[in-house]
Amino acid sequence: MEDGKRVGPFPAYSLPFSDVTMKTCTIAVGSTRRPKLNAVWEAATVIGPLIDTAARFDVVGVEVGSGVAPTPRSRREAMAGARQRAEALVATARESGQPWKYFVGLEGGLDVEKVDGQRLVFLQNWAYVTDGARGSYGQSGGILVPEPLARRVLDDGIELAAAIDEFAGQRNIRDLQGAWGVLTQNLITRQDAFRTAVINAFAPFYNGAVYGRVNADERR
Repeated sequence: MEDGKRVGPFPAYSLPFSDVTMKTCTIAVGSTRRPKLNAVWEAATVIGPLIDTAARFDVVGVEVGSGVAPTPRSRREAMAGARQRAEALVATARESGQPWKYFVGLEGGLDVEKVDGQRLVFLQNWAYVTDGARGSYGQSGGILVPEPLARRVLDDGIELAAAIDEFAGQRNIRDLQGAWGVLTQNLITRQDAFRTAVINAFAPFYNGAVYGRVNADERR
C-alpha cells in the first residue's frame, strides 16, 4: 500500500449514540490495523460527547508512513512517528479534499533508560492528534520489557512484531493482543494502551477550559 493512499472507511465507525440527522465529525487514523482503529473508536465513544454533543463521530483508517523505524528505539522516535503519521493525513486530506476533522497518528516503541548501571527497556504507545492547526501528544504509560525480548530487538535488530511472536511462541500478536497483552496476561492489550494514549492526546480538545486557561496564564 502506498503511503498516503486512502483505504477508508475501514469501515467508518459510527458511535452508537449518534443520530443520522446529526452532523458528522470524522477522525482519520494513520493506519488500517484493527487494534489501532478500535482504540480510536473506543476513545471517541468517551470523548466525542465532550468535544461536540451535536456531532456524530466516525473513524476512518488511511495507510500512511511514519518516517521512523518499524520499531522505534526511543521516546523521541516514537513521538516523531506518531506526529508524522498525523501530518501525512493532513496533507492527504488537503490534496484530496477529504472533510476530516481530526487526524490521529499512533506509534508504539521502546524507551531505554540506564538505572544503577542496568539497562531498563519500556514499551510505550504514543498518539499525536491535530485538527490541522494545533496538535497534542498523548502517552499510554509504559511496561518493562523482559531483557531477553529487549535484547532481540535492540541488540539483534529484530522488529518487535517478529520478536514478540518468537518470544511468546504465537503468530500475528501485533494484530491481536499485542506485546502489551503478552506482558500483562491480557490485563492491558495493545488496543487498551493506544486507547489511553488517544484519550490523553485529545485532552486539550475536550478539556479546553483547563488547557486554554494554562495557555492564557503562560502569555501573561
